[in-house]
This record gives sequence, C-alpha cells and structure tokens, in this order.
Amino acid sequence: MRVLITGNLGYVGPSVMAQLRESFPEAELVGFDAGFFASQSDGLAPAPEIVLDRQFYGDVRDLGPEHLDGIDALVHLAAVSNDPMGDRFAEVTEDVNQLQSIRIAQLAKQSGVGAFVFASSASVYGAGADGARSETSEVAPQTAYARSKIGTEEGLAPLADDSFTVTCLRFSTACGWSPRVRLDLVLNDFVASALTAGCITVLSDGSPWRPLIHVRDMARAIDWALSPDRNTAPSYVVTNVGCEEWNFQIRDLANAVGAVLGDVEVSINTDAPADKRSYRVDFTKWRELAPNHQPTQTLDSAIAELAANFRTLPDLDENFRQSTRIRLHRLNELKDAGLMGDDLRWTQELYA
Repeated sequence: MRVLITGNLGYVGPSVMAQLRESFPEAELVGFDAGFFASQSDGLAPAPEIVLDRQFYGDVRDLGPEHLDGIDALVHLAAVSNDPMGDRFAEVTEDVNQLQSIRIAQLAKQSGVGAFVFASSASVYGAGADGARSETSEVAPQTAYARSKIGTEEGLAPLADDSFTVTCLRFSTACGWSPRVRLDLVLNDFVASALTAGCITVLSDGSPWRPLIHVRDMARAIDWALSPDRNTAPSYVVTNVGCEEWNFQIRDLANAVGAVLGDVEVSINTDAPADKRSYRVDFTKWRELAPNHQPTQTLDSAIAELAANFRTLPDLDENFRQSTRIRLHRLNELKDAGLMGDDLRWTQELYA
C-alpha cells in the first residue's frame, strides 16, 4: 500500500506518520507539505518525517497527477489551520481548505486512488444548543475555517462510490504534545501559561463547552480509516471523532491543569459575556464504527506530558503568545521577511 499524507509537517502530522508506520510497516508512506512549520521540530530526536519513504515539498494548490501516481490512499491534513488564520486570510482559507481539497479528491479519484481521508472538524457545530451534537444535528459554523470544513464535506459526498471511499473525520479540538507543538490551542495554552506565569487567566466566563482529542488519538482515527475495519462502513462516512469523557467546559480545563501541576492560580472572568462558540459532541457513531480505535489518552496524562516537554524548551517564556509557535505569528514572520505573500505562497526571494 502506498499512502500520501498532505500537511504532514504540521502539528498532527508527526503522530499520523508514526501511527501509520507502526500499523503498516511495509507501506510506502509519502508526505506532501509546503514546509511553513518544518523548522519547528523540537528536541534532539530525528525529524518526525524520517519514518517516511519520500517527502515532497509543495503547495497543495500545485499538487498534480504526478504526485498521485500509484497512490492507494490519501490522508488530507493540509489546511489553513485555525480561526485566527482563517479570519486573517479568509479568501485563501476558502481556496486551500475547501476548493483545493475537493479538487485534490477529484484528481485522486481520477488517478485511481481508492481511499480519501479528510481531516474535518467538530467546529462545524459552532454554537450548539443544549445537548450534544451528533452527525445529524444542524451545523452552525461561526468562522471561515469551520465553513470551509463543512463546505468540503458537502463537496466530497458526490465523489464516494464502491471504488473511492471518502471518510470525513470531524475531529474535536486537538491537544497534547507533538514534536511540532502548537501553543494556540486551549489546553496547550493553559499548560504553557501555568508553567511560565504560574497562573491561568480565562478571559471568558469559562462556561463554553469544547470537545478535545489528543493528537495520538487523532492518528488512531486515521489509522481506522485505512484499516480493514473501515470496509464494513459505507463508501461515504462523516463521523465525530473523540469521546464523551473529553467534552469539557473551559473552566474545567483550567482547573484540571492547576490540579495536575499544582501551585497554579486560576482566574476566570465571571463577568465576561458568554462565548457563543460552545458545543458538546456526541460520539455514539464513532464508538459503533471504530470500537478498536477509540481514544486511549487521558486528560491528566496529556497535561503532565505537555508540561514535561515544555520544560525542555529553552525559548518558552511568559511571552509565548507572541512566539512563532502561534501559527498566525509564524505566517506573519514569513511575510515580514518577504518569504511569503498575502496568498500564503512562498515568494521568489526564498530561492534568491
């Protein structure tokens, strides 16, 4: 089996590469990534992509038939990856996240690829009413990023058939340690704040709900989508991915970090207006589809592992929210250096 993974040099990619190499030791694994965050691999360990057989560097807008020759399955992680970036680069987000994802899937089908795995998001639920959101619930995307995900799901549906399976994994909010760690994610932010400032300040009233999932459990879900277990499901699948135990209110996450790390002050702005981006998620369908690929990580262990690894980062300090481990700041850094344009493409200066 030959698998192409787009966006493999980001936050989630290292866990996906490691999981697929373990599950499919004889497979040919190929990466395709623009490389915006490739330099952010931490520690003395080899770069995570060392487990691959081949790495392409390129913009997904330029991915062509030559990259799909002989590919059996495509795991599509590549995206403008969060709300701040989506707000700053709304047109590019729609193009890269939605239009190009659909184009790549169409091209994959034409090229004989048999399986397309799309990293979607539970953020499509946006502002859920009381009760957990299931796959049949009404969606209410609040951001360009969320709108691009539901738009892609809708565009992929007509492509699925007996020779081309499409799996849309609506992931909960990612968290946990990764060799290319991000600090613009709620749990990761809280742990970094606790370590560098000794306190966690929650700017909202702490009541919004968020489902979370560890990056290693995201990788397990992608593993399912490529495994024989996937064969019993329909050709087109949309499923929430996570578990009910990982539906948390923001204030509970802050307090959990304080409890695990100890000696951490937690401040919650109880007078703040409620954040309308609040939703819980129902994972019944995921349990039924993938009983052997359910989440295995715990919140306490995720917090402890983040803390242990953060303590090894020499540049982590109280100003971490201005660092390039915040995705938008990294893109701004590249733009300010003249290496990237407003279209989020590398410029010619890169090759001068």
